[in-house]
Amino acid sequence: MKNISIAFGKLFMMCFFMAFTFVSKATGLNVIEGNNTVTTVITAYPSNWFVQMKWNKVQVLLRSTDIDLAKAKVTINYPGVKVIKVIPFSNSHYVAVDVAIDATAKAGNIPFVISSGSEKIKIDWTLKNRRPGKGTQFAQGINQSDFIYFLMPDRFSNGNTANDRIAGLKDQTLNRDSIYHRHGGDLQGVQNHLDYMQKMGVTTLWMTPVIENDMPNRTEHGYAFTDHYTIEKRFGGDAAYLQLSDALHARGMKLIQDAVYNHVGRFHFLVQDAPEKDWLHQWPEFTQTNYKEQTVFDPYQAKKDSKKMADGWFTTEMPDMNHQNEFVANFLIQHALWSVETYGIDAWRIDTYIYNDMAFMNRCNQALLDEYPKLMSFGECWVHGVANQAYFVENNMNIPFKSNLQGAADFQTLFYGIQPALNEKFGWTEGVNKLYNTLSQDFLYKDATRNVIFLDNHDMTRAFSGFDESIPKLKMAMAWLLTCRGIPQLYYGTEVLMKGISNPDGWVRLDLPGGWQGDVKSAFTEQGLTNDEKDMLHYTQLLGKYRKSSSAITQGKLMQYLPNDGLYVYFRYSNDQTVMCVMNTSSENKEVNFSNFLERTAGFKGGKDIIGGASVSSQFNVPAQTFKLIELTK
Repeated sequence: MKNISIAFGKLFMMCFFMAFTFVSKATGLNVIEGNNTVTTVITAYPSNWFVQMKWNKVQVLLRSTDIDLAKAKVTINYPGVKVIKVIPFSNSHYVAVDVAIDATAKAGNIPFVISSGSEKIKIDWTLKNRRPGKGTQFAQGINQSDFIYFLMPDRFSNGNTANDRIAGLKDQTLNRDSIYHRHGGDLQGVQNHLDYMQKMGVTTLWMTPVIENDMPNRTEHGYAFTDHYTIEKRFGGDAAYLQLSDALHARGMKLIQDAVYNHVGRFHFLVQDAPEKDWLHQWPEFTQTNYKEQTVFDPYQAKKDSKKMADGWFTTEMPDMNHQNEFVANFLIQHALWSVETYGIDAWRIDTYIYNDMAFMNRCNQALLDEYPKLMSFGECWVHGVANQAYFVENNMNIPFKSNLQGAADFQTLFYGIQPALNEKFGWTEGVNKLYNTLSQDFLYKDATRNVIFLDNHDMTRAFSGFDESIPKLKMAMAWLLTCRGIPQLYYGTEVLMKGISNPDGWVRLDLPGGWQGDVKSAFTEQGLTNDEKDMLHYTQLLGKYRKSSSAITQGKLMQYLPNDGLYVYFRYSNDQTVMCVMNTSSENKEVNFSNFLERTAGFKGGKDIIGGASVSSQFNVPAQTFKLIELTK
């Protein structure tokens, strides 16, 4: 906490001098006219709102380091808009203004008149029209018909070298030879390669956070916000994010935003210059979360343990937000609503979900659903056990706490499913039996198809390395990913055999080849790729495109049969299509006969091998370490 106090003093002086030299910010924050000799800056959060919103009572947080806001009076004279309450804080840099917006209010600039002592200042706070295309072009949600491509903008492609470094930001690193420094990837680079994603059948883009991270180091990952209402300028800023969103929707694609409610970066202004001390969880000395989700639902829990789990800080650089503070809750919920309306978000991936206050998360999720009924949210629930994971989402369990989170990032089908299925020898409970057993527990979920399944991500060993750099294993895993129940998520580069061990995490966050000018190897053009890398890319493209056209996979049900000596057979089926998925995890060839699966194969005489391209009869051979995808025919 001592370091935070020192940083507070430095930031206060920096803000004090900036107030006399800067009159605007790219985030649309409000500029105030003071007397004839000094310009006064007051910043509003949110920076604007919208007409005809269900969330029509907005808590506007005003901040200024130029004037004393503790005793400020705020008035508004605008049809359909009125001030309900003005709430001061012990830190005189802030005041909260509760504003009611009537259904009759029209878009325009709303004059806030702020009286503080002898000063009387007017600022314009904008009320905007709603984003066009509601319900058809954004806030569409995601479901198992979608296929998510997940990337880190800094490590994907550099589309604009002019924003590689931004003067004034704390992290000025730019070195592709370091796994910890910035590499220069940006949102223009992402937009340049949407064709590449669509060629794999991808429908939805998820990126690590694009919000400003003005931290001294390790800013490449984006999970330490320093200003919620500023898009990272090194990614291209607000304009680039809007352009990317529009480009996605013009293609019929969707956009997921990565939400971080649990914590912020240490240099966020709400840490360095907090309105009240209780905006953060405070401890006598630095206290880290215990990372034990069991303490949240354990019927025999010690309150000491559950408090440490929820209120402990993630790291010294990521202070923990106090969601039980009503002002903090409003700040975060309003930012989520504002983001959907401003940028056309279709779904939310919620970081570190299990460390948040669960009552707050239910409230936040509901506010989004009230405004955008089709919107979908899934949480990072990195836990161990299906019941543990089901606790944090909509479930069928008779327990006191009922979550309204629609889905989870499905760590269970990864850790206790596909990984042991391909890396362990077959046994009574080992090998592919673990995948079968894990899926058999889907009865705990209200809708397991809303879970997002994956092979790897930015925090863990890459799939190719995790499967011992075995191409047959990765191919089986990829085929499972694109045919199992749920919403598949592919981490960038897995399709071209990128590898890396997650200790440290920078090794699993390397650059996608071809994203930088001068790269001699390119995933986008296939120049310089090895034959194996090309083959894996083509394999992913084949499966991804087939998945997109398959009603059985994107809309249908799942039926699985007990694994037998390493052979695992499951079906995806709809009213008009049946797909047979055969995974041979053993080291021997296996014979498959329709007669053993009559509940799904009755009436079918054979099928088409989607991967191999040939026709098959009702009895066929599956080589060792091979996945067969058969569309059944009558």
